[in-house]
Order: sequence, then structure tokens, then C-alpha cells
Amino acid sequence: MNALKNKVQLIGNLGKDPEVKNFDNGKMVVRFSLATTETFYDNDGNKTDDTQWHNVVAWNNNAKRIQKLLTKGSSVIVDGKITYRDYDDKDGNKKYITEILCQDFILMK
Repeated sequence: MNALKNKVQLIGNLGKDPEVKNFDNGKMVVRFSLATTETFYDNDGNKTDDTQWHNVVAWNNNAKRIQKLLTKGSSVIVDGKITYRDYDDKDGNKKYITEILCQDFILMK
């Protein structure tokens, strides 16, 4: 059995309009931030919201669909996988990025 080992599903809202980048070779990438919020009650009975922000990236066909359908505030279900990358900033410091690679999504009404 070949089970998926890196799978994530997030339900949330876009924090801003997707950022689109087109490449000379015809490929496209889209990036957006997704807020997921859990509501719970603390020990004193006060209602508390815990919001986490996720960086989402999508390529080519998914990127084109996202560009057409999603805007700031859109409610969406994102299916994908967690990816990690690093780079050196302009000062030579190592920076680490965690992203969700969107493999599919559903716009919620």
C-alpha cells in the first residue's frame, strides 16, 4: 500500500489577494496567506480565538484557478503538503520558510 505520508488539509480565509508571478517559460506561481482559527474557552470560561497563518503556494493550473476564483477574505479548503525551504538573505543570514504546496482547493460559499 502506497499511503500518502505528507498530506495537509486546511480550512480558512485568505488574508490578502493572491500574489501572481508569471515566468517566461509559461509557468505561473501564486502565493497567499491563509488564516485558520480555532475557538475555545479558557479556564475562566472566556471565549478565545487562536488564529494561525499559513503561507500557501500553488503552481500552473491550480495557480490559474486561484487567480480567477480567490480574493482577500475568500473561504477555502486547501489540500496539499507541507514543504520547507531555506535561503540566504542579503546579509548572508539563513532564513527558513514553511509553506503549504496547494495540490487542490475548494472555494466555500
